[in-house]
Amino acid sequence: MTGLHLPERVRARAADAPTAQAVSDGDRTLTNAEFDASTTLLASALASVAAPRGRVGGLLRMGVEGAETFVASAKAGLVFVPLNWRLNPDEAAAIAVDAELDVLIADPEFAAAAGAIVAALPTLRVVVLGPDPQVVPGARTWGDFVATGDGVDPGHGSDLDAEVLQLYTSGTTGRPKGVVSTHRNLHNDPEGLTIYHFGADSVALDAMPLFHIAGAGFLSTCLSAGVHVVLLGEFSPSAVAALIERHRITHAFLVPTTIAAILDLPDLADHNLSSLRVVAYGSSPITPALLRRAIDVLKCGFVQRYGMTETTGSVTALPVEDHDPTGDRAGLLRSAGRAMPGTEVEIRDLVTGERLPVGETGEIVCRSRNNVAGYWRRGDDGLFTDDGFLRTGDAGHLDEDGYLFVTDRVKDMIITGGENVYPVEVEAVLAEHPAVAEVAVVGVPDARWGESVTAVVRLAEDEKPPTEAELVAFTTARLASYKKPRRIHFVTALPRNASGKVLKKSLRESLGAGSGS
Repeated sequence: MTGLHLPERVRARAADAPTAQAVSDGDRTLTNAEFDASTTLLASALASVAAPRGRVGGLLRMGVEGAETFVASAKAGLVFVPLNWRLNPDEAAAIAVDAELDVLIADPEFAAAAGAIVAALPTLRVVVLGPDPQVVPGARTWGDFVATGDGVDPGHGSDLDAEVLQLYTSGTTGRPKGVVSTHRNLHNDPEGLTIYHFGADSVALDAMPLFHIAGAGFLSTCLSAGVHVVLLGEFSPSAVAALIERHRITHAFLVPTTIAAILDLPDLADHNLSSLRVVAYGSSPITPALLRRAIDVLKCGFVQRYGMTETTGSVTALPVEDHDPTGDRAGLLRSAGRAMPGTEVEIRDLVTGERLPVGETGEIVCRSRNNVAGYWRRGDDGLFTDDGFLRTGDAGHLDEDGYLFVTDRVKDMIITGGENVYPVEVEAVLAEHPAVAEVAVVGVPDARWGESVTAVVRLAEDEKPPTEAELVAFTTARLASYKKPRRIHFVTALPRNASGKVLKKSLRESLGAGSGS
């Protein structure tokens, strides 16, 4: 390849393998040459209406138009800002205003959010997919807008420090912040790509949303590696199984909740999933029970990626070779793997900031070219230590071989009777019970203990429901006494934000209000 950056990879693939398949969405597939041409045409149209470093918003599902907008923005020297279409219109408008969008490209199904954005930004140029622009005031159709391009590649994408992607944090603890990634942050080096074991015949499935680093990042990875990527705009386990069978998918990126949903498909055995070679997973912790089940059922390799939006993806990786539930290294299934090439990972004391030795738990910090410089219009906002390590906000420890074990979010740690309890450890034990479908553990104010360990459980529908006492007893032989849940609440669903993360703050507040403490 002639360069490391996404636009250059797309251009090079078009020259080297013009007829090879690049992206698929439903019944539509574009070759490398077609994808390069379509993104160049769109880039020339965008460059005619937005100044360099302008922001191009997208209310778009993962699909061909979303992929084209991402790459075209980069070719035009613009910054792609995919918006979370699960937000309500006012929330979406607030983010659009914060991002100072110049252009918005929207799917008609998100017309309400697009309308709210237009009301907040009256001079915004709006493009709507589909034939009817009237669904959003002042909009023009995708076809009409793209046709205004002259098809001359603006030629951007070689500057390592040029901004290319702006993703917004989920805002579980406050107002969402724009995380700005450059080409330097986003690039995929050959050493990093080896973790996936891509081959000449690989076909990848990207079923994550564009507004999530897992979705945008995996799309960039596949395009950079020259891997045919199949795009899925709305996740459903049946759709994933059908696409794997139809396209002979070899690689996929999934999160634990979607892995569980696929495994729970009643007709899973009727689908031929034998083409799967590697499933990469991340974004949230996975319980060892679910991971062992996935390995057993899907019979393919697994790769864990640990990172966050501010690290533009991965900090560490647990490769296929370390996923052995029966060998003498089975304990590594609880690990997030070792540092990616070019990444330094350390554990720091939460109070003093001093580096901690092997085996001791503290905050995970990292230093890497993938780390962003900061947030849009907010500087680094306390993101870094004085010596330039990014503070992840996660707690964990390193073992003697450099494997990272992520314990939990620092803010989610429970202090009960002077002892520290990390919810993920308790959640992993409760998830082993066959009747537990999902579990979240939080600390609830307690007059005697400071906080009491409290579990919120969604039960599996096809299992005999246990009592609270039975579930507590289940943890007795597996956890120290102070770590056992003192109360267990049964719910039909766990509260989640628009990005799908469990709202532990909401759980703490609701349970605390009812505790009388």
